[in-house]
Amino acid sequence: MRHPAKRQHREGLRLKRAFKTRKLQPKDIPQIIAIQEAILKRKVSRKWVQMVENRLRKRDRISFAVSQGGQVVGFIIGEIKGEGFGLEQSGWIEVVGVHPSQMGIGIGKALAERLFEFFRKRGVRDVYTAVRWDAVDMLSFFKSLGFDRSTFINLIKHVN
Repeated sequence: MRHPAKRQHREGLRLKRAFKTRKLQPKDIPQIIAIQEAILKRKVSRKWVQMVENRLRKRDRISFAVSQGGQVVGFIIGEIKGEGFGLEQSGWIEVVGVHPSQMGIGIGKALAERLFEFFRKRGVRDVYTAVRWDAVDMLSFFKSLGFDRSTFINLIKHVN
């Protein structure tokens, strides 16, 4: 019987060759915004743009892109968080986006596999993300990467 983790690793290597990933650069921000707006079908908030800018300015940023013909067609931004709330050091996917015209061909998976490789090299064993319960397409995407429910739940308190 073959080991599923090894199979997933081989699949990740195949995708990496099919879609060349590279680190995101601050010059990519306008293309990232355009992708996010194409996904949302509306303008992104200034706060979202600032979050992306801040992430890309961090010295230890963890963000990758796939380009085709000189255009960014997909991106992923992650983070390594220290211990807390009962977790060991863990990886987090903060945002991932693929231009709608390029969805479904493996770009998101290639980006995620590149991020997982980054996490593995730094000793991170668990990767988390947060998804709205009604975002069926994103839930399906993360499920296809091997994500499942975690032992944590998100809590919210409005403080207005």
